[in-house]
Amino acid sequence: MEHKGNVLMNKYEFGRLLGKGNFAKVYYGRDLKSGQSVAIKVIDKEKILKAGLMDQTKREISVMGLVKHPNVVHFYEVMANKAKIFFIMEHAKGGELFQKVAKGRLKEVIARKYFQQLICAVDFCHKRGVYHRDLKPENLLLDENGNLKVSDFGLSALTESKHHDGLLHTTCGTPAYVAPEVISRRGYDGVKADVWSCGVILFVLLAGYLPFHDSNLMQMYRKISKAEYKCPNWFPSELRRLLCRILDPNPHTRISIAKIMENPWFKKGFNTESLNTEVESKEITPLNAEASFSPHGNSNAAADAKIELPKPTNLNAFDIISLSTGFDLSGLFVENDQKEEAQFTSANPASAVISKLEEIASKLKLKVMNMDGLLIFEESSDGVMEVLSIEIELFEITPSFHLVKIKRSKGDALKYRKVLKLDIAPALKEVVWAWVGEQQHQEQQ
Repeated sequence: MEHKGNVLMNKYEFGRLLGKGNFAKVYYGRDLKSGQSVAIKVIDKEKILKAGLMDQTKREISVMGLVKHPNVVHFYEVMANKAKIFFIMEHAKGGELFQKVAKGRLKEVIARKYFQQLICAVDFCHKRGVYHRDLKPENLLLDENGNLKVSDFGLSALTESKHHDGLLHTTCGTPAYVAPEVISRRGYDGVKADVWSCGVILFVLLAGYLPFHDSNLMQMYRKISKAEYKCPNWFPSELRRLLCRILDPNPHTRISIAKIMENPWFKKGFNTESLNTEVESKEITPLNAEASFSPHGNSNAAADAKIELPKPTNLNAFDIISLSTGFDLSGLFVENDQKEEAQFTSANPASAVISKLEEIASKLKLKVMNMDGLLIFEESSDGVMEVLSIEIELFEITPSFHLVKIKRSKGDALKYRKVLKLDIAPALKEVVWAWVGEQQHQEQQ
């Protein structure tokens, strides 16, 4: 087996494979000096760079250094070599909470204990400006004593991720656990969105199934948006009332964590010592996320430095679903005449698509700016009251297949539609495989 028996940088011995995903594998490990068991997450640098996940991985490293709590998986250190990044983490011997739920619903007293620990951990994260955004039983681990440990901060956001409106705007998470305001794509409060996910988890622990489920994905989203669910008859009335306040589709009236902690059902047997308790251990050495991506003599570094192209980012479940006009989620929340976005797919390399877009901008005498992976076309001011500005974002579906989103960020809407229809769309003919939403796909060889 890959890595088994190997020693990492004279510090950690690799053991059996514990799990794997698209970009990483997790191994059991042992600290050679102390003999302590650890989990070693091995991330392939090349894969995450190609997938545009570099910033996401750096954020995960930064986040894990911020949240030291008894109910959060402890992060010991990050190491790297030319090809891999290694996260050295606490080994949760009890496995995923999901495995317990998969066997059937939990007893009320057990479910409440896990929920109390979850709320304490999430509250601690929020107070340090960290929003998890993918809370679900699969991301909740158990240690050898049966204590809950929140893990996988790969989709988390920090306070500085908020836009000028004070909200987060990245649609992410697992559909069945995601809050209605996240689906709406109008911006959301990370605290309120995490609270909703905690409510779904609580329901699942006690019922043994999801509150919002439908074989038709659109129907499931409608149920989430209206909070249409039914509690089993074995749920006590005080729990039903608590769930009703957590699974409130209006984030402004949804219960806060502070109020959850005051709830009579929640407080039964609650161990207040775990409330926002920071692990009293030696301080983690500040984690250098940038150093993890150092090429260390990588021969490709010089070639990469020649041109700064926006990195394609991975599509999440919501974006992939939206590729089908039958599953256009925005129609649930936005009137058709409000839509300002056009999308097309391309079978060309990312560099070819970007090159064509820059060529079009040059012909239209528009300035081109690369803002952290986002192309922005903008008119020169020349005394114009409000210049037209167009945002273009590139997403990678596969290495040879991309989705491009074009939308107006400011300026006259009628002018934008005219430029898009008469100038941009016709000029893109060479690189467009299909305009998303059109019934007739024009396939390019």
